[in-house]
Amino acid sequence: MAVTLKRSVLCLKHAQQIQQLPWTVPSLVTPRAFSILNRPPPNYDGHVPLTTIEKAALAAGSAVMSLLNPRRADLIAALGEATATPYFIYRLRDAMLSDPTGRRILRDRPRITSTTMSLERLRALPANTVGHEYAAWLDREGVSPDSRNTVKYIDEEECAYVMQRYRECHDFYHALTGLPVMVEGEIALKAFEFANTLLPMTGLSMFAVTRLKADERGRFWSTYLPWALENGLRAKEVINVYWEEELERDVGDLRSELGIEKPVDLRATRKMLRARRKAERAVASKLVLD
Repeated sequence: MAVTLKRSVLCLKHAQQIQQLPWTVPSLVTPRAFSILNRPPPNYDGHVPLTTIEKAALAAGSAVMSLLNPRRADLIAALGEATATPYFIYRLRDAMLSDPTGRRILRDRPRITSTTMSLERLRALPANTVGHEYAAWLDREGVSPDSRNTVKYIDEEECAYVMQRYRECHDFYHALTGLPVMVEGEIALKAFEFANTLLPMTGLSMFAVTRLKADERGRFWSTYLPWALENGLRAKEVINVYWEEELERDVGDLRSELGIEKPVDLRATRKMLRARRKAERAVASKLVLD
């Protein structure tokens, strides 16, 4: 009995000594590498983990298809997510972390939808307020704040929110600048966003300028690209605007604070040119008849 007890005490001491050693026995099971057939669990609701090869294929495919059809918002969204990593979305997140308002946005994580933002209330705000301009722009262009795709291809959860925030604020950038939804206006706004955010998708979207008519391309190179680069580089980071807190503010004051000049009214320019061409055709027809 004494011998058995002594052996038990020695075994216990030996086990304690093993636990105190600085090394551990390595696992015999090696985790399988991330591949198409072995995906890790999602990092947030809706997340779709992709391999590097899959992200490259998604970027290439969505870039080509969105160039062929610039109205495909889902393709543009996929392009934005596939090209935002590994650097650019982190740069934008760090820009928010370095700004007091940006940090509050990251902490509060507000969403811009028809549920969180009453359009009826915004329509009732005085003219020239940010909220009224935003609602008026949505009504004029036939756009809904609920039309933005949900982020799913960015792995880091906080960075996924940054991309979602950028995406949902896009219509506020339209309202702030007055640029319409038409392809010409979207390209001009994407040029502004590229200069301000450096997101690759915004720069790649400018290749859609090749699809514009000759006079539209001329306007872009001579008027809207210079405006976009000058204002995008000079303006404060627009991702740090807490739009929900600026709704009752005069839109001109906000433009001044951000350092943004409103560009030439694109719709008015196009309308004026159509009227001029119509008048010229009428004169030409009259001369032929005479």
